[in-house]
Amino acid sequence: MKALLLLTLLALCHAKPYKPINVMDFMKNNDIMQQDAGDDDDDDNDDYDDYDDNFDSNCPEWCRCSKRVLQCSDQGLTKVPKDIPANTVLIDLQNNDITEIKEDDFKGLNNLYALFLLNNQISKVHPKAFRNMDKLKILHLSYNELTQIPENLPKGIQSMRLHDNKISRIPKGAFKGMQDLNVLELSANPIANSGIEPGAFDDMATLYLRIAESKLTAVPSDLPSSLNELHLDYNKIGKLEAEDFLRLKSLQRLWLDFNQINYVENGTFAGIPKIREIHLDNNKLKKVPPGLNTLKYLQVMYLHANRISYVGVNDFCPLRARVKKTLYTRISLFANPVKYWEIQPPTFRCISSHNAVQLGNHRK
Repeated sequence: MKALLLLTLLALCHAKPYKPINVMDFMKNNDIMQQDAGDDDDDDNDDYDDYDDNFDSNCPEWCRCSKRVLQCSDQGLTKVPKDIPANTVLIDLQNNDITEIKEDDFKGLNNLYALFLLNNQISKVHPKAFRNMDKLKILHLSYNELTQIPENLPKGIQSMRLHDNKISRIPKGAFKGMQDLNVLELSANPIANSGIEPGAFDDMATLYLRIAESKLTAVPSDLPSSLNELHLDYNKIGKLEAEDFLRLKSLQRLWLDFNQINYVENGTFAGIPKIREIHLDNNKLKKVPPGLNTLKYLQVMYLHANRISYVGVNDFCPLRARVKKTLYTRISLFANPVKYWEIQPPTFRCISSHNAVQLGNHRK
């Protein structure tokens, strides 16, 4: 269940421009109706078929109700509806004109599991708006006008999406105590390195972090050590240093494409021994980064659209034949000024098949 939820949330993270979430499909794929552990109702499987049945006669105006789902998307609402039934597990308020989340908008909704507020005009969230929402796991606030991260977020959130806002600062302790976070999406916000305060990610754990399309000029320091996947693509990072990834021992996938990287310090990747996939395409590298041949589990390496003119015989594979290495399934080197006919045959001795390497002429 957790793996399925994570895959679904990751798929949603790249939705740009705004694409509405099909709430009913989301519920079915993630068994939302089964999330209320305190509900012993044996008829949960019928909730999807009863979508047009009201909670009671007081379903909020302009909304559609099922037993525990409130859908009010695309209604031109300027504020959160009142009198939402207390047993609600999912609220869909996508694509409205809501400008503010007030203190009591979600008061008493202690069973809420998912809250979709995408594509509104929200610029302000009251510090107590999410109080007592201990069961909230999914909070999506993307495509709004937020200038700061909401305060006092529920600790149990698993998916937090804040991309495409106007957030420029991540204060110390912004995600304090969030140990169950699977996905944190902060892309397309004007976040610079100076806007990430020391301790911004203290006392939190997340598997997936994306700060793409921002104003980063270097890899942020003190990133969560729990990370499995890190996306810093479409920034202005100029170089990678040995200290950048020292804390990320569990990192398996790294996106640094579409930056301005022209230098990778020796030992930079030594701190991420479990890495399986690295994206360094569309940068300004003049040579293959050092240390790739020491990464035991590396299978996918994207280096296309750089300025690499030479590939050494030991750039990718271990020096010693007896050293165990997971075979590469993809090495891309096309759109570089390298003369591929000069590359020595043993250079790719640790690939899974000849189709795993992508070469080609450099075209201006």
